[in-house]
Amino acid sequence: MKYIKYREEKEHGTFDFPMEFYHVGSAHPRYEMSYHWHIEHEIIRILKGKFLMTIGEDEFLASPGDIIFVKGGLLHGGIPKDCLYECIVFNLDALMTSSLAGERLLKKIRDDSIQIYSHFTSPDTELTQITNRMFGQMKSQGEGHELTVIGAFYEFFGYILAHGYYTVSQSGSAKDGQRIEHLKKALEVIENYYSECITLEDLAKAAGMNAKYFCRYFREMTHRTPIDYLNYYRVEQACFKLATSNNSIADIGMSCGFNDVSYFIKTFKKYKGITPKKYLSAPL
Repeated sequence: MKYIKYREEKEHGTFDFPMEFYHVGSAHPRYEMSYHWHIEHEIIRILKGKFLMTIGEDEFLASPGDIIFVKGGLLHGGIPKDCLYECIVFNLDALMTSSLAGERLLKKIRDDSIQIYSHFTSPDTELTQITNRMFGQMKSQGEGHELTVIGAFYEFFGYILAHGYYTVSQSGSAKDGQRIEHLKKALEVIENYYSECITLEDLAKAAGMNAKYFCRYFREMTHRTPIDYLNYYRVEQACFKLATSNNSIADIGMSCGFNDVSYFIKTFKKYKGITPKKYLSAPL
């Protein structure tokens, strides 16, 4: 995977324990997972509801009990429906330094020699117990939890390798890889300039396509039109700012690329089902 500039810049965990836990429900400002990528790997478990997940060009519907594995560098996003889910974002290299055997085996994952299955539907009891222990310790943050979490990660990857829950990587299609890179470049523009005026032509140019083909391509990849996705992303950023700042609704709308407060409220309600004011007062 060739990494380009578009990526999530957030640091996950700490220097000596580069793992971060997220518990996400409908009140969470990042409830909907907009398309993004990060160099770290990620494990997601679905606690209730449904989660429509897209990883690269693959799309699937996850249900309670399912486990999702996202390899670092892959573009991914998800749409939850009455869903409660948890994520652990982690640096694989940190696990590789713990032992020579770990380095030798995990190197197969890091270097794309093998591809771990991305969706485990109704996983067996042992894999579920390993994952529950991993997430439970990350959530509790008790004394010594780091050791238990690291051990659970080794168990997880050992179980995957022992049971063959992976495919051996093939040469792959360069064309498919280019399609993802084109999308990343368009999303980079949205992420960096959503507060400014962005036109369809700007996005098509970033992807290296003409506007007509770009619209068809973008909808095929994301199930949204480019402008629909731009407004969706702006509303997601507005949700985060509403939850984490004391700025006025009007100021937040303006800072997210909406030049008209009425249009901001109308668009917000379209995607969230409630107005920004009601969103502010909604119980956590």
